[in-house]
Amino acid sequence: MPVFFNEMYEDGKGLVRPHYRDFEKWLAEQPADIVERKRLEADLVFRRVGITFAVYGSDAGTERLIPFDIIPRIIPAAEWAQLQTGLKQRVKALNLFIHDIYHDQNIVKAGVMPAEQVFRNAQYRPEMQGISVASDIYAHIAGVDIVRAGAGEFYVLEDNLRVPSGVSYMLEDRKMMMRLFPDLFARHKIAPVAHYPDLLLDMLRSVAPQGVDDPTVVVMTPGMYNSAYFEHAFLAQQMGVELVEGQDLFVDNKHVYMRTTRGPKRVDVIYRRVDDDFLDPLVFRSDSSLGVPGLLSVYREGRVTLSNAIGTGVADDKSIYPFVPDMIRFYLSEEPILNNVPTYQCRKKDDLQYTLDHMAELVVKEVHGAGGYGMLVGPASTKAEIEDFRQRVKAKPEGYISQPTLALSACPTYVESGIAPRHIDLRPFVLSGKTVSMVPGGLTRVALKEGSLVVNSSQGGGTKDTWVLEK
Repeated sequence: MPVFFNEMYEDGKGLVRPHYRDFEKWLAEQPADIVERKRLEADLVFRRVGITFAVYGSDAGTERLIPFDIIPRIIPAAEWAQLQTGLKQRVKALNLFIHDIYHDQNIVKAGVMPAEQVFRNAQYRPEMQGISVASDIYAHIAGVDIVRAGAGEFYVLEDNLRVPSGVSYMLEDRKMMMRLFPDLFARHKIAPVAHYPDLLLDMLRSVAPQGVDDPTVVVMTPGMYNSAYFEHAFLAQQMGVELVEGQDLFVDNKHVYMRTTRGPKRVDVIYRRVDDDFLDPLVFRSDSSLGVPGLLSVYREGRVTLSNAIGTGVADDKSIYPFVPDMIRFYLSEEPILNNVPTYQCRKKDDLQYTLDHMAELVVKEVHGAGGYGMLVGPASTKAEIEDFRQRVKAKPEGYISQPTLALSACPTYVESGIAPRHIDLRPFVLSGKTVSMVPGGLTRVALKEGSLVVNSSQGGGTKDTWVLEK
């Protein structure tokens, strides 16, 4: 039976960790009926505000409430300081990598990374070769998934650099906790997160095209049927900018314009939540109705900034992930502060054989998979599921990686039977513009099913407020 690091209690002793003592004392004083009433109030408010996500697959067209848990994940100041330094280092190296592969390709020439890993990657965009982007920043918004395992070490599970989502839930979870339990915030020195939209807008404005002093920023959404539409609308509203769809924009005279009731208005920065393939039907998917014809030509001229940049996905592909520590050494001449999870690349003969032989013990992932789809958690799978996945890996080994099944840390969580430990991860958000900035903490996701290691909302996971304690 694996031993899990418990965020609140010291393993085997039942002692409360120092940074949780005040909260644990408060929790013990709360009558059960009051707590249950507060939980129901949270569900009611979240549903009224529309904090739901669209469901794909068999339940397509339905919407689900993302379960919210009122026991926060608490991180002491010193621990956060180390995490923040490691995250900034990692995202800096990733941005240097993306710039390099679309320009001089030094990392490939030096033999640090195989050429086919980059140029045959489904997320590599040859159309971006040689294009200069504002401030040489490609991943303006990065959501890096962090897990704690073993004796409490932090590991990076994956880098989300395309259109990372979840920050609206981080902000709404905090608002909910302050609404339900204001007394808790009087008893703890909790670092604020409400200024994230201000940081985001400042960052977006800072990477406007050269010579634009008062840039017009918009949020571009695929539309209301997208699973993260709530977040798109929320962030636009919080930043005080327009929420647009592709049909609201057009290209004219080498600039992008937005249709308004007062006539066309030039757009300088597009925070796009639309995937690369759908951005410009003249270059990518010709059947896309979500994009803007001619957008890439304006982008190529440096007359509009796209955040995140086209082609950024090559750096968050799971087949590239094993090379990130090498990127840090290559571009920064530093040792990685945050470790990767040990990873087997099934394109390699020995790694493939190990994966096939130990599939029942491993987590096996599609390199382009996301949202908890396209993966096998060996210890939680049936023999038939493992055999089916084995055949898939054999048929296309380069499309998979595998990793040990980590004993993810657990945090006490309200479930039907009462309070019980459930596994969690953390997605902090790193903003890269003229400077690199973060709000303390991030989105803590929790696997609500007993024994489950899959925290994704699409797979039945919930969220918690994340407290970083100030010194």
